[in-house]
Amino acid sequence: MALWDKGDSVDEAILAFSAGDEYRLDERLVPYDCRASIAHVRMLETVGGVTAHERDQLIAGLEEITRLHAAGEFVIQRNQEDCHTAIEEWLTTHVGVAGKKIHLGRSRNDQVLTALRLYEQEALGGIRERLDAYRHALADRAAAQGDLPMPGYTHMRRAMPTTVGTWLTAFVDAADDDRMMLDAVSALIDRSPLGTGAGYGVPVFDLDRSATSKELGFAAIHHNPISAHMSRGKYEGVVLSILSQTLCSLNRLATDLLIFSMPELGFVQLPASLCTGSSIMPQKHNPDVLELVRAKYHVILAEEFKVKSLIGNLMTGYQRDLGLTKAPVFIGFDTTHASLEIMSLVIKAVEIDAAALRAAMSEDLYATEEAYRLVKDGTPFRDAYRRIAEKYRKS
Repeated sequence: MALWDKGDSVDEAILAFSAGDEYRLDERLVPYDCRASIAHVRMLETVGGVTAHERDQLIAGLEEITRLHAAGEFVIQRNQEDCHTAIEEWLTTHVGVAGKKIHLGRSRNDQVLTALRLYEQEALGGIRERLDAYRHALADRAAAQGDLPMPGYTHMRRAMPTTVGTWLTAFVDAADDDRMMLDAVSALIDRSPLGTGAGYGVPVFDLDRSATSKELGFAAIHHNPISAHMSRGKYEGVVLSILSQTLCSLNRLATDLLIFSMPELGFVQLPASLCTGSSIMPQKHNPDVLELVRAKYHVILAEEFKVKSLIGNLMTGYQRDLGLTKAPVFIGFDTTHASLEIMSLVIKAVEIDAAALRAAMSEDLYATEEAYRLVKDGTPFRDAYRRIAEKYRKS
């Protein structure tokens, strides 16, 4: 039975359309909702909302739900709509009257906000770990073969000489930038919305929001209840923006590796273990993995735009549109997680061809250096530039 059910008859098609696939999406929020509910129950006991015995019953029940979920034995039914209903129904069935009290002082609105913030913080931590591993893979490779020369490109044409180390550490620096942005968004969302109800606070009961915030590990409370609920979608858009920036860095490295591994250049070689094949051409080894990493940036970018578009033109207060901002966040984290792991594997396995790189260091790459040497000997730069340009025009 839906938490909002008041006995009215609602068309089944309306119920199915409204529920959508949220009950499936909410599977991953179960442990976070249980964590928040345990903190809420402890607080309720201090303000007279439940007895000490009921508190203990509910906490034991929530811990059991968490265990069942980890074992794949807690399933949310479509008619339950979300994890909040499924959890309350389980508690009412297994604990009794106390289960009917757990929603006191809460709305599904602040419940989902709290569960999402807890999920997002943990997921951001996982992305940090994988970003650090990817960064170390790049740094190790730069340290091992960084002295090798290689052509630098502008406009996809040979430009000036550089080194493998300069090329790879550019992506190390980009990973450091991405790390700072991850830390920034983590700090932004580190405020507890629990206790804001449907967006206008909770009457009669003086909830101890500081206690629940502290127990859940938040740095602070999101004080203004309207502001807390306006953050839904806004914060998810920011999270996706940071994830898309991380994928943008991977996108550019994947593009470099795709081009540099072409037989026509051969600066790097992709071992067969990183490639797939063709169903018709027996000689082919295809770099699908790099093409997919390149594409995943656009996938996350689309989810980011989706969220930012969904939250536009909404009046203050909860609107059902906001429910559609949940799936993009899950897609964003899953995609970034997998892409970082794959690129760490690629960086460790790719082979850098020193002979091909040295052979590619053609004379024209040093044209700017030639012009600067003339300047050092007293020739005005523009005259030196034109003299060297003329030399390569005739060659």
